[in-house]
Amino acid sequence: MALLVRSEPFRDIDRFLQQLMGDGAMRRSAMAMPMDAFRKGDAFLLQFDLPGVTADSIELTVDNSTLTVKAERKPPALSEDVEALVGERPHGTFTRQVFLGDNLDTTKIDARYDDGVLTLSVPVAEEAKPRRIEVQQAAAKAISV
Repeated sequence: MALLVRSEPFRDIDRFLQQLMGDGAMRRSAMAMPMDAFRKGDAFLLQFDLPGVTADSIELTVDNSTLTVKAERKPPALSEDVEALVGERPHGTFTRQVFLGDNLDTTKIDARYDDGVLTLSVPVAEEAKPRRIEVQQAAAKAISV
């Protein structure tokens, strides 16, 4: 049963730009959302790391079988008397797409955000679940010779 198809055609380009341009490209590359996927009974669980993101900045959309997770982490608000010394934590808009299998019910996705982790539960569609088919006994037919 296929949950997702991983396709990141621009990963090699991002790595090349990171080597070529240094910190700016590294910051862009660091904006990727790490994800874990699990199967639990009749549902698939997806967990995305989104530390420092508020729940109201998370946007989830489904178009056909493509799930898009988008979130924004705002830069820290610094007063005029504060000087930033190190700025390694990325901020900006994070986006990740996951291609879901046709056997999942994308109309019943449950989303929860707790301690910087977004957890999505995507149930298996009823028509994709295994089911038992009852065999009917046919009436006995007379064989003529």
